Amino acid sequence: MNIDSGNIDGAHGAGQEDIYSVNLGEPIMPSSSGSDVPAKARPYHHGALREALLAAAERLLERDGITGLTLRAAAREAGASHAAPKNHFDDLTGLLSELAAVGFNRLSDRLRLAASNQPTEQSKLNAIGFAYVEFAVANPGLFQLMFRGERLDSSRPALRKASDESYALLKGAVAAAHSVSQLGGGSLAAAARVARAWTMVHGYAMLLLDGRLEALFDGGVPALNAPVLLRAMLELE
Repeated sequence: MNIDSGNIDGAHGAGQEDIYSVNLGEPIMPSSSGSDVPAKARPYHHGALREALLAAAERLLERDGITGLTLRAAAREAGASHAAPKNHFDDLTGLLSELAAVGFNRLSDRLRLAASNQPTEQSKLNAIGFAYVEFAVANPGLFQLMFRGERLDSSRPALRKASDESYALLKGAVAAAHSVSQLGGGSLAAAARVARAWTMVHGYAMLLLDGRLEALFDGGVPALNAPVLLRAMLELE
């Protein structure tokens, strides 16, 4: 994959979100104005308890980590009865799985937005890659939960549908960027290109979240940060 130099910092037109505005080399602290994390619990309306519990669970996940997210903690955070989460999600695995589905849906929205104003199929794929990493850095707890298979029930319809959709977006972008004739339907080359694109951005995101790239950023390369390094990686392809 190649990436245009202007895409990494390219701003959208007036009134549109700049999907590359986040400095991926800096810690991102959720804020009330720009974070994906829902605001502090508000009184919920009748019929909105499920959504209130999911929002509360996400706040706990980002604030206290997965060990701090229990059914009772989610109920307390949402201002609901202790029995409420069990009534809506059966158990903790159910709550985590539905929250992961929310994450995949939000990720898909980000990927679509990132690609929507790009002029070529290659630039769409590049924008999707950057949006993927940006989402991970902005939502570290949620992002890591989405890929914690041992904590999730992948058979739940909402999770299966949401994860399949985000994968389809990436797969479709790879196919479009490399053309159907080059990929070949169902071929090893097609699978390899999708796997390479996905593992590059996912692995990079995980290394960023774990702080494993600091030695590179501090290694004396002028103006080296996370977006610059990611662009250079893509240009090696």
